Amino acid sequence: MNTAKEKAIEIIRNLGGIIRTQEAFRHGIHRRTLYGLRDKGALFTLSRGVYQLSEMDNTPTEIDLANVAKVAPHGVICLISALSFHGLTTEIPHEVWLAVERKARKPKVTYPPVRVIFFSGSCFPEGIEVHRIMEQDVRIYNAPKTVIDCFHWRNTVGLDVALEAARSYLKQRGASPAKLMEYAKLCKVEKLVTPYLEAMVS
Repeated sequence: MNTAKEKAIEIIRNLGGIIRTQEAFRHGIHRRTLYGLRDKGALFTLSRGVYQLSEMDNTPTEIDLANVAKVAPHGVICLISALSFHGLTTEIPHEVWLAVERKARKPKVTYPPVRVIFFSGSCFPEGIEVHRIMEQDVRIYNAPKTVIDCFHWRNTVGLDVALEAARSYLKQRGASPAKLMEYAKLCKVEKLVTPYLEAMVS
């Protein structure tokens, strides 16, 4: 017969290897069992009240994205983190870039480090994809939307990053200059983006 700790580990595995304290209690894991697993090293603390199975072999990036999505499910992975996810930058994100609606409350994420960017208007809900990472739904802007977001936030990420992303995107199979322009109009950077794109596709 499985012990309480073995059952708890199985539950956490089925949840993708990451669990929050209240989530553990809802799934019938006793406080003593949860903290016992932590004290024996079967779990380690990602942030206050968030634990991960030590056996998990996911990459640090996957773990970070899944952890942020669990704590801030209404946010969207954006800008440098989204570029990195789509393979559109040589930049290495040292924090998770997270978009939230301008009127939303800033999410409290103690780990990993998070850079919160407030998106406004129709620029927030468009271009969101949902990727399943460690049994967690992670909302990430698609590649063309991310490229245009970088132009919109060029003073934050750097125009060179936006240009590199655009070039990398246009080299990808199935790249759509028309889709870039569609998002450029939506995010009101059409005049800025047009000459750069014309030069790249000519």
